[in-house]
Amino acid sequence: MDEIRRHGESGTIWLDELENPVPCETTALQWGSDAVAELLRLFEIPYIALVPGSSFRGLHDSLVNYLGNIDPKMVVCLHEEHAVAIADGYARVTGKPMAVALHSNVGLMHASMSIYNAWCDRVPMLIIGATGPVDAHKRRPWIDWVHTSRDQGALIRPFIKWDDQPASVEASIESLLRAYQVTTTPPYGPAYVCLDVSMQEEKLGREISIPDVKRFQAPEPPAPGKADLEKVAAALERSQRPVFLFGRMERGVREWNRRIALAEACGAAVMTSIHNPSVFPTPHRQHLLPPCGEARSLAEQELIAEADLILSFDWMDLAGYLRSCTGKSQTQDPLDCPIIHCSLDSTVTNGWSMDHQALPAADTNILAHPDIVVSVLLDRLESRAAPGSSTWDFDGTHWSDKLPAEAPGTVSGKISLGDFALSIRAHARAEDVTLVRLPLGWPAAASHFDHPLSYLGKDGGAAVGVGPGHAVGAALALKDSGRIVTAVLGDGDTLMGINALWTASHLQVPLLIIVANNTSYFNDERHQERIADARGRPADNKWIGQRLTDPQVDIRAMAAAQGFETIGPVKSRADLETAIREATGTVRAGGRVLIDAAIEDGYANDFGQQ
Repeated sequence: MDEIRRHGESGTIWLDELENPVPCETTALQWGSDAVAELLRLFEIPYIALVPGSSFRGLHDSLVNYLGNIDPKMVVCLHEEHAVAIADGYARVTGKPMAVALHSNVGLMHASMSIYNAWCDRVPMLIIGATGPVDAHKRRPWIDWVHTSRDQGALIRPFIKWDDQPASVEASIESLLRAYQVTTTPPYGPAYVCLDVSMQEEKLGREISIPDVKRFQAPEPPAPGKADLEKVAAALERSQRPVFLFGRMERGVREWNRRIALAEACGAAVMTSIHNPSVFPTPHRQHLLPPCGEARSLAEQELIAEADLILSFDWMDLAGYLRSCTGKSQTQDPLDCPIIHCSLDSTVTNGWSMDHQALPAADTNILAHPDIVVSVLLDRLESRAAPGSSTWDFDGTHWSDKLPAEAPGTVSGKISLGDFALSIRAHARAEDVTLVRLPLGWPAAASHFDHPLSYLGKDGGAAVGVGPGHAVGAALALKDSGRIVTAVLGDGDTLMGINALWTASHLQVPLLIIVANNTSYFNDERHQERIADARGRPADNKWIGQRLTDPQVDIRAMAAAQGFETIGPVKSRADLETAIREATGTVRAGGRVLIDAAIEDGYANDFGQQ
């Protein structure tokens, strides 16, 4: 067998430890798990997040003693849920997969909620599962039995793109090649490969061939057909009041600039959603309204009613959104004007998860990648007559110019939600900030997104507890970028996932966490209030079973235990802005800070714009 050398001419691998690196002799593929590790290296996956487990002890050894813990480097976590959330946050930034290793059935059970969230986020992710020996004759008493299950992938099959449980080293190679190809083909989603511990620990007495992984790359995403392209171009040429709904799209600057160019060439009013990462500059004069949230504003309803063409670029829940703008029912067509929908999402629709939302009506339904549609449309418009003359008024006062200079101020020793939002906005405008998350109730008019990495969106599965993991993954992806990675989290989300922050400290990744702390699961207080009102019962009792008090949880102490510097609790806008400036300096120098901000109960309005 050919010897595989790496990392210099010395013939040694150096373990990437914090202290006292240990040299290991370079080896050829000797064990089944060496082939798995080699493939991860060839895929150029930089990190693998994991909680150590005996079911993948063979792979663990190969990552350490065969690869030298370099490519990929292990990202050690305190919970499997965080391992997946970190990979999710990384993919939100890069559009590329991290690897995750999950310990047998029990680790997969821990991670399942985060996997569902990653599925709804449509991010790429290569998940390596493991099981005790499938051959019952080889199982150790007790532990190998409880860590072995039949058809382990069935636990998560409804919310992943593909899974497999290969039975040999050779089959594992093909399985991993397919999984990587599937997860990196749009629309993205997690892929899962479960490795038998016996296969990992098999001593190889034969030559194992690993093919050129470049011959198994994902295909180019599909472009629109000529007939569809002509329909869209003709509709744009007729339109005088087109509306572009930019939804789930790529993170690249090139794609960002093409969206701007297309919107300007067509004179389109542009709308984006607070659910999705930033895809168009919110300060642009054609971004006529704040990003869309859960509730429809009167201005949104009026804009949609005035449109003579709706062009959706993978807008999430197009049917539900348009119906909520018009007040029409599920069975009624939402609009009389032409609707064009460009998306690949129907290719991953299944019968278990309802994250595909309602079925949208579309006069032209284009099965193509939305950014490719933008690109080919732009090329076509440059070679043909310009589209129709837009009658939208882009010269009026922009919505962001209507924000108050001062919000209401402190409320009973707590920061008003308006003040809190304006302070975060000021931070985003003053620095190259990547906002990983924004909390429930965020007033969309306070958004300032001027770069594809300004904002990474909400979690697609509406999960709670993944915010800290997302923050760590995003910070890992951006650690050398110079951007100030900032996660604005609710207190409930923070508390459920706070020990994910240990991984950021362990890896010395710069990160700022700002906790909007109202000491309550306040979203559910609102639900209790609605139910009480509907039933004629006292809404004053809405707080019972919701408040995180008596005693109040010490978020700062928990963050400090994970290696973070902490500030707070801060109780005024002035103190919050001072804390953010101080924390930004620490993060810029490579540190990690959590700010505990005491905020009022409630939701902020959109500064009169809703």
